[in-house]
Amino acid sequence: MELTSKQRAQLRGLANGIDTILIVGKDGIGDNLVKQANDALEARELIKGKVLENSLLSPREAAEELAPLTRSEVVQVIGTKFVLYRPSHKKDKKDKIVLVQEKKRTKG
Repeated sequence: MELTSKQRAQLRGLANGIDTILIVGKDGIGDNLVKQANDALEARELIKGKVLENSLLSPREAAEELAPLTRSEVVQVIGTKFVLYRPSHKKDKKDKIVLVQEKKRTKG
């Protein structure tokens, strides 16, 4: 699933209002962090993470390493923070994020 620029912009806007719930420290990305990220993505779809100064990974590296492990998309990386998105698999989730769809242009 590749996000379009409009979808990415929409998710960036939604991410402004959420708290950072994932912290990448000097231990980097381990099984525990991946499980925490997966659980959070399933519950919220959109999560914000932060990379501490003592981490060996840059925020960009941490986000790009975590995304395939959690089957999510990197929405943005700014400063020490990053945002990941993955649609929830729960069909009965009430506050599911509905992404904007690209309008197909018709010739005319």
